[in-house]
Parts: sequence; structure tokens; C-alpha cells
Amino acid sequence: MSYDVEKPDEQWRVELTPAEYAVLRQAATEPAFTGEYTDTKTKGVYSCRACGAELFTSNTKFESHCGWPSFYDPKDSDAVELIEDRSHGMVRTEVRCARCGSHLGHVFEGEGYPTPTDQRYCINSISLRLMPDEG
Repeated sequence: MSYDVEKPDEQWRVELTPAEYAVLRQAATEPAFTGEYTDTKTKGVYSCRACGAELFTSNTKFESHCGWPSFYDPKDSDAVELIEDRSHGMVRTEVRCARCGSHLGHVFEGEGYPTPTDQRYCINSISLRLMPDEG
């Protein structure tokens, strides 16, 4: 897979904190209910912490009570890349930044949340950076 933003592993290790690196580049998961944006209601745009690509908006963020920020739709359909993930003995759909390939979280469907898409993009706070709306 080729991405618009490609960097050698050593460069990612320098640019990201160890915790950011573990999630964004090694697909780790931050502990539930510990992320900076889990309960945030601030209006704005959530960007990839690794490359700055705009991924989600506060308009599609919803309370899922799952322990991670949840969105029902990405900002643009081509902002994220979905990849089948068969790790940990289950089949899930991994969500990555389409610009740099960084791991963001997973998307789940059919859970019955009252959202327009019936999808829950369960995203690690540490993968995101919120840019609040002006004014």
C-alpha cells in the first residue's frame, strides 16, 4: 500500500511519543475511558495526529459509552481506509488514515445506535488531534 505521507519507521519514532507510536504505527489500543477526547463535546475537526489529515468532525461524534470517541461517519469517504483485521481471534474492520496509513481504531456496524449510518467508528483519542471551530 502506498500513502501520500510515507516516512521511515525511525522518523515516526522521533515525531511521535511512545504511546502515540504504539497506537498509530503498531495498531495498539489505548485503555478504555482514558483518552483525551472520549467525552469531549467541543465543536471542531478531528485530524490524524501523525499527519494532520482531517478525518472526522464533531457533528458526527456521538455518545456510545464504549470508552473511546465514537463517530458515525468520517469527514470524507476517502479520508479513512478500511482493512479487514483478523487479529485477536475475531474479524473486525480496522480504520486507518488514508493519507499516512496510521491506525485509528475500528468500525462496527449494526449495533443499534440511533445514528444515520448504524456504524460506530471507535477511534483512539491518541490517534486524533481536535482543532476547535473558531468563535
